[in-house]
Amino acid sequence: MREIALHILDIVQNSLVAQAQNIWITILEDTPKDQLVVTIRDDGKGMDKETVRKVADPFYTTRTTRRVGLGLPLLQANTLACGGDLKIDSVLGKGTTIEATFGLKHIDRPPLGDMAATLVSFLSGSPDVDFFYCHQRDQNSFRLSTVEIKNNLAGLAVNHPEVLAWLQDFIREKEAKL
Repeated sequence: MREIALHILDIVQNSLVAQAQNIWITILEDTPKDQLVVTIRDDGKGMDKETVRKVADPFYTTRTTRRVGLGLPLLQANTLACGGDLKIDSVLGKGTTIEATFGLKHIDRPPLGDMAATLVSFLSGSPDVDFFYCHQRDQNSFRLSTVEIKNNLAGLAVNHPEVLAWLQDFIREKEAKL
């Protein structure tokens, strides 16, 4: 995939299919360690150990609509090509954590992409799910919680077009200051 945000979109879609009600997305840019670490954690159905072992195989999928599942294999290929790694931890009935590590300055690392548009797309399509986002660049960080946002909307839905437009601008502004 051309952007890491597209990988995040794919993994979050998997979390939603797994009926997650809470999804945590963390992006850590550690300049001294030359690492970009993207972590997505959910409280969905989780996977058994056998499934976790198979999910990075492009010819394994739990979907019945097609015979291949390329999301995690492509993410793993991107991490490995950039001197990183992919870790998957899951507990059946508890949820899943995906951690993708990239060389921050590696020439082959895809750009992060438009996280504001990615986050807004989650919110517009899944307003009942709570998202927790943290983007940290060295000592600076930006955090977003839909729980807090929902508590301050005074009756408006989180996926109301005006709320989504404001959120996208807000996220872009905060990310630009990192």
